[in-house]
Amino acid sequence: MIERTIKKQIVTAIQNKPVTLITGARQVGKSTLCYQLKKELGFNYVSLDDIRLREQATSDPELFLQLHPWPLIIDEIQYVPVLFNVIESIVNKEKLEKGFNYGMYVLTGSQIYELMHGVSESLAGRVAIVRMSPLSMREIQNKEEEAFSFDPIKLAKRSTDFILPVRDLFKRIVRGMFPELWDNKKMGTAFFYSNYVSAYIERDVSQIIHLKDKLRFQNFLEVLASLTGEELVYDKLANAIGVSIETIKSWISVLLAGDIISLLEPYNDVSLVKRVVKRPKIYFNDTGLACYLARLNNEEILMNSIFKGRFVETYIVNELRKSFRNSGNNGKMYYYRDNNKNEIDVVIIDGGLMHFIECKSGIQYTKKDVKSFHHLSSSYPIGNSFIICNTPSIYKIEDCVYAVPMTSI
Repeated sequence: MIERTIKKQIVTAIQNKPVTLITGARQVGKSTLCYQLKKELGFNYVSLDDIRLREQATSDPELFLQLHPWPLIIDEIQYVPVLFNVIESIVNKEKLEKGFNYGMYVLTGSQIYELMHGVSESLAGRVAIVRMSPLSMREIQNKEEEAFSFDPIKLAKRSTDFILPVRDLFKRIVRGMFPELWDNKKMGTAFFYSNYVSAYIERDVSQIIHLKDKLRFQNFLEVLASLTGEELVYDKLANAIGVSIETIKSWISVLLAGDIISLLEPYNDVSLVKRVVKRPKIYFNDTGLACYLARLNNEEILMNSIFKGRFVETYIVNELRKSFRNSGNNGKMYYYRDNNKNEIDVVIIDGGLMHFIECKSGIQYTKKDVKSFHHLSSSYPIGNSFIICNTPSIYKIEDCVYAVPMTSI
């Protein structure tokens, strides 16, 4: 079993808040981690994936929580949102009577919008929210994971922790980062993802919207997967799928709710607002799922396809996001593109400095590959910037700009 970096963050949350909410996509490892917490911290455990228990909790939530006393882990709480109100009253009572109410409940769920609604109405200020991602590159390699550093010396040291040959990178992109695929390396990706998509549509999507045409929704997923790393253009998608723009917006919201995709917003400085692109870019949170949907069935097909660059970019953006999320760092990530076609894949504001990152699949780069770095003037001072690529070792491109290996993330 692969050790999860985010576990430390979850334990800290349990020690400092009465309720800890763990969210994330289906099968990212929430339940497995909760079983570990049950054993190590002495929690009781109940899963509302069980229809019988779900019915009990729905019909009499007060009695249900009496029969399952805290400290309690409730898995898949989005199925019975009424429990949020009862948990609130129990947490408040414990605080009034004993003056201490930390570590009472750990809740998990894969539909973040419904969960946030329950939290905002019932548990605001009482809950720590931890978002869990698929496995990170460093978790798979069993290496220490921290937030991405902007210090080239630290990055050079990190990049020597393990080697990731180019072909292995593309194998990893196609396989994806769901824990089950790495716990059972004999499992085929087509088998895993076909079942994943079916379960997601039948069990998660149907909880939020009524799909008259599930095949059309799957077609939407396939088209969207081929656009990972691209700007989100609603009318383009609507025309391709044959549905209204409002339907596309609704379906995008569903994917965001399930943590299937993320949006990278454009960076807007006050002086640039009139000439920057204002649409977000869309990224699938797991490249393996995107490859399956886009029918990129092996690394050879991907490496020779027109999708090569955008899938490498998706992989790098995901790894950057995981490094921040797993370490509890709230570094802000954006992208930049203006009407003169100057583009920067990732803009990160951290520690009062702005940093630029280009995501590339090649090895050797020069100053002309970072010329866009000089077109974004900002109210923030500019720090070190990077091209993350397949170079085996770090090298300097110009002052404060470096090419670094994938393994430095």
